[in-house]
Amino acid sequence: MNRPTYGAWRFLHPDFDRERPERGIVVNNTGGIDRVEGAQSVRQSVLLLLTTRPGERVMRPGYGCDLFRLLFSPNDATTQGLAIHYVRTAVLKYEPRIEILRLDANANREDVSVMDITLEYRVRRTHDVDAVTLPFNLMQEGI
Repeated sequence: MNRPTYGAWRFLHPDFDRERPERGIVVNNTGGIDRVEGAQSVRQSVLLLLTTRPGERVMRPGYGCDLFRLLFSPNDATTQGLAIHYVRTAVLKYEPRIEILRLDANANREDVSVMDITLEYRVRRTHDVDAVTLPFNLMQEGI
């Protein structure tokens, strides 16, 4: 029997699952907690890592990504370089299941106050490749 390598509770992120009215942990139609498996589980973990500020999680105060430090910074090469550094540092420290293939940050073409951070990665165990684009608004809190 071939079981998925990774699994976790399904979590609807308020910044990435806007089409769904509910937020947080998802309860299935039988009343149990819904789960994600394999590469979906890893993707969910990456999104949670990048959108968590260090100090937000009670039992893991260092967990998270320092992107919030870039709020109100200009959307220039220096800020984009810092964003890449913060994302790389968080991923290397807290997500050993993935290998970074490409990491880039650029000004959004439609809104100059938004920086698009793109992380392309490979899941080490399964060799699945995925990419996450994080639109980070430099002018307001939240992503």
